[in-house]
Amino acid sequence: MNDYQIITDACADLTPKLVEELGVDVIPMGFQMGDTSYTHDPDERELTAKAFFDRLRKGEMATTNQINQAIFTEVFESYLQNGQDVLYIGFSSALSGTFHNSVLVAEELAQKYPERKIHVCDSLTATFGTGLLVYYAVQKKNEGMDIDQLSKWLQSERFLVSGWFTVDDLNFLKRGGRLSGAAALVGTMLGIKPILRITEEGKLVPMEKVRGRRPSLNTLLSHMEKNFRDSGDQVVFIIHGDCPEDASYLKKEIKSRYKTKHIYTNNIGPIIGAHTGPGAIAIFYIGKGRN
Repeated sequence: MNDYQIITDACADLTPKLVEELGVDVIPMGFQMGDTSYTHDPDERELTAKAFFDRLRKGEMATTNQINQAIFTEVFESYLQNGQDVLYIGFSSALSGTFHNSVLVAEELAQKYPERKIHVCDSLTATFGTGLLVYYAVQKKNEGMDIDQLSKWLQSERFLVSGWFTVDDLNFLKRGGRLSGAAALVGTMLGIKPILRITEEGKLVPMEKVRGRRPSLNTLLSHMEKNFRDSGDQVVFIIHGDCPEDASYLKKEIKSRYKTKHIYTNNIGPIIGAHTGPGAIAIFYIGKGRN
């Protein structure tokens, strides 16, 4: 059985410790604030999450870049040239053109390296949802799945990764076209917090509205309770936009309710954080489906 490398992108928001433990390669992603371009890596070497969200709070805007074909080619070839196959797990094609670029590169490199296998998987989720899928993919690889088996497994299991979000600042949803200006204004005045989920198509869509921050966090837990597959060996990923106290609250509640094996927390990276803003928070877990 040929060796293969699992690769993802910085939008998976894996912590440096998880990157090391899992042995995955993470492709950095770019973003801009003001006149400065940054590269986002798991270790936040160029701009920390805290500094990023503080700048958003002060009114600065951030824009994000796709991973271009040249970068995918460079990363994939670094393994193909050494006799390894490649499995890339990327964030949702419904949210970015990045995954499409990986498909084009995979098709091109398949012609150049006919003896190698190159699989690309659209996670149809984002941030720690992609990270959770990568986590389980590595477990399956370690159990002995070859690249073809794992690629097939990912196509079905990705739909079991459930993700529920809430945001604190409605203006970021307004800028992204998911909320009208009037709705953002009224919602802010009334303390409305939208509850969003990632659909089977990989889109982030609003599902309901809750008044108040703590009730919005409890609503995330309620949706999790309806769908969570509490097998005793589950891991849960909590991602947040520089609101560690809220993440700690969710972690404590989940620990008290379920037999989870591990609960990991991290900051949302700039690639998604530019669109969700400070105070956004989400829970990702393996459910009975995406609902």
